[in-house]
Amino acid sequence: MTATMSEDFQGVLLRPGDDGYEAARSIWNAGIDRRPALIARCQSPADVASALAYAQQNGLEVGVRGGGHNYGGAAVPEGGLMIDLSGLDQVTVDPATRRARCGGGATQTQLDAAAQEHGLAVTGGTISHTGVGGLTLGGGMGWLTRACGLAIDNLVSAQVVLPDGRCVRAAADEHDDLLWALKGGGGNFGVVTEFEFRLHPVGPIVHLGMLFWELDRAAAGLRLARDVVNRLPRDAGAMIVVMNAPPAPFISEQHHFALGVALLVVGFASADEHAALVAPARESLPPLFEFSTPMPYTALQQMLDESAPYGIVHAYNKSLYLDDLTDEAIDVVVERLPGKTSPMSLLPIFPLGGAFADVDDDATAFGGSRSARFAFNMDAVALDAATMAADRQWVRGLWEALRPFATGSGSYVNFMTDYEEDRVRAAYGPATYDRLAAIKAEYDPGNVLHRNANIKPSRPR
Repeated sequence: MTATMSEDFQGVLLRPGDDGYEAARSIWNAGIDRRPALIARCQSPADVASALAYAQQNGLEVGVRGGGHNYGGAAVPEGGLMIDLSGLDQVTVDPATRRARCGGGATQTQLDAAAQEHGLAVTGGTISHTGVGGLTLGGGMGWLTRACGLAIDNLVSAQVVLPDGRCVRAAADEHDDLLWALKGGGGNFGVVTEFEFRLHPVGPIVHLGMLFWELDRAAAGLRLARDVVNRLPRDAGAMIVVMNAPPAPFISEQHHFALGVALLVVGFASADEHAALVAPARESLPPLFEFSTPMPYTALQQMLDESAPYGIVHAYNKSLYLDDLTDEAIDVVVERLPGKTSPMSLLPIFPLGGAFADVDDDATAFGGSRSARFAFNMDAVALDAATMAADRQWVRGLWEALRPFATGSGSYVNFMTDYEEDRVRAAYGPATYDRLAAIKAEYDPGNVLHRNANIKPSRPR
C-alpha cells in the first residue's frame, strides 16, 4: 500500500491482529470467513470519503457494512477495505412531520424503537438486527408492506458519499435520478450515510395470530393460508411460513420441531377485528395448534430473531415472485418439503398487494413487478457447513422446480446469495437495468462499488 489515509479521518482503523478486528470482520452469516486488509470504522461522511479515496489509491476492493446481514457477505472483501458504518447509527424522529432520519449503520431495532416512542413506524424487515441500509436499498419488505408499501416507497431523501468523494443529497428536488436508483438498485451508486423516511401511525400494540398445520395436512394448510391472505384487508400484515415448529412455551412439547405450515396474521386495529381475520382459517381447517396475543409492535419486529441468530448460523437463499400460490405450485413445495435436512431451514412467503401494488413498476428501481402477489423466499439455515451444503442443494432444487410458476424471471435482490450477472439482469428486467446502468455510469463510472447485485456502468467516464 502506497498512499496513507487522510489526516481528516476521525474513525478507527483496524488491521489483522488489532483488538476488535475479529469481531468487526464477523457478520451474521457464519459461513463467511474473509479477512479484509483494513476495516475503517467511520464516524462521519468525511470518514467514508477518506476511506473510499484510500481504497482507490491503493487498489483495494471495497465492501460496505451496515448491519452485516447480507447472505453472501458483500461487506467483507478478502484482502480489501471494509467501510464499517456501525458508528453512524443515530436515529432522530420528528413526530410533527412524521419523518425519521436514520444513519446508514442503524439496525431495524434502533429505527423501530425511536419511531415507536411516537407511535410511528415504517416498513422494515422481520429480523430486528438487520441493518436498515442494506434492507432499504434492495426494497425493504415486512409486516407493513401491504399497509404502507416497501421501505423504498417511504424513502424521502438520502445523504450519499460518492466514490469520487462528493457528499450529495438525493431527493425529489436534487439528484432525483440517484434517489430513483437507490430505491431498489442497492449499494451500487454510493455509500448512504443517512436515510430520511416517511412514517405512519402504527401500534404501539398490535395483534398476532399464528395457526400451524402438520406435514400430513401441509397442502391443505398452504391452500387455506393462501385463500385467507388473499382476502385480508390491506391494513393487515401476514406471512406464510413452511417451517419446523419452534420449541416455544405456547406450543406443546410433543409438537416441538414438527414440520408443517404456519400462517401468521397481524392486525393493527382492535382485538375483535383481528379475531375476525383469523377465524375463517381456524373454522375451515382446525390447526394442530394456534396462538393469539396482543404485543408491542417492537416485540413483533423481534419475534423471529431466534430463527436467525447473529453470527452462528450458515445461511443461503434464493427467491422468486408468484402471481398466485397455485395448487400446482403448492404440490411442488409439499413434495419436496421432506428433503430438507436442517430444522432451521424454512420457506417464508410474503403476501404482497395493497400499498405495494399502488406503486407503478417504473416509479422505483425495485427488482420485481408490482403486480406479483407473493414473494417466495427459500432459506437454507444450519449450524454447520455439512448440513448447509445439503440444504443449499435442496433450496436450489426447489427454486428450479418452482420457476415455471414464477412471475417473469425476476427475484428479490435482498433474497439473493449468488450475484451471477444474468440473474441480476433478470431480477431488474431490461428496462430498469439499462436505466440503472446509465445512472451507475454517472455516479460510479469505475464500478468501485461492485460487491453487490452489481449494475455495470453503461459507458466509461
